[in-house]
Amino acid sequence: MQLQEKTAFVTGAASGLGLATAKRLVAEGVRVMMFDLDAQKVQQQASLLGDKAIWAAGDVSDEAQVQSAVEKTLENFGALHININSAGIGAGAKTVGREGPMAMEQFTRVIRVNLLGTFNVLRLCAAAMVKNHPLNEDNERGVIVNVASVAAYDGQMGQAAYSASKGGIASMTLPIARDLARDGVRVMTVAPGIFATPLLMASPQPVKDALVDMIQFPKRMGMPEEFADMAVHIIRCAYLNGEVIRLDAGIRMAAR
Repeated sequence: MQLQEKTAFVTGAASGLGLATAKRLVAEGVRVMMFDLDAQKVQQQASLLGDKAIWAAGDVSDEAQVQSAVEKTLENFGALHININSAGIGAGAKTVGREGPMAMEQFTRVIRVNLLGTFNVLRLCAAAMVKNHPLNEDNERGVIVNVASVAAYDGQMGQAAYSASKGGIASMTLPIARDLARDGVRVMTVAPGIFATPLLMASPQPVKDALVDMIQFPKRMGMPEEFADMAVHIIRCAYLNGEVIRLDAGIRMAAR
């Protein structure tokens, strides 16, 4: 899919991977709906990107809030072609810790935001995409890029909830791609490794050093702009579909 004059719906767009991707898409001539739970921050970031960016605040797992944002996108830009799902949360806790078993509410919250939220957004965006006129000779109508994590494969201690949520995103990639194939909508997932997002950069230096030590090459954290590069490549390369790409510099996470 060519990027110029297309419209994207990006979640988690106020910071980190989502913000970097929104900026890159606007630079490539894409109109972007920036969706995030933090209304003040996403409004500030959207205002910096000019008239090609609009914003909406809400919870990715809330059907009404996401549907309202999709409708706002269509009202302002006329169509929706691209969906990047980078909103997510983490919550470390052992299955059974010193205080007893992990709180079920904590596990449920991570699944609700990361897994159910991703599916909620992509299904509503896909419903808009299938109404598009074919964009090229392949009869392509849309592209969805989800964000999983290497934790889907090498989850560390205390990451049961996070790994389950990201593993679910990875596992549903192919069946959703099959569901949407006849409608000309591609579905891909990126599983990032250790990226220099605001959340991770706020960690103590020894924690960051230990994570970088597990990376093969290059021996550093990934930059959000490198995730944006991957997202743009997926959008452009029509033969990428139904697959999960590890974007991790060869990292394999240790148990702790």
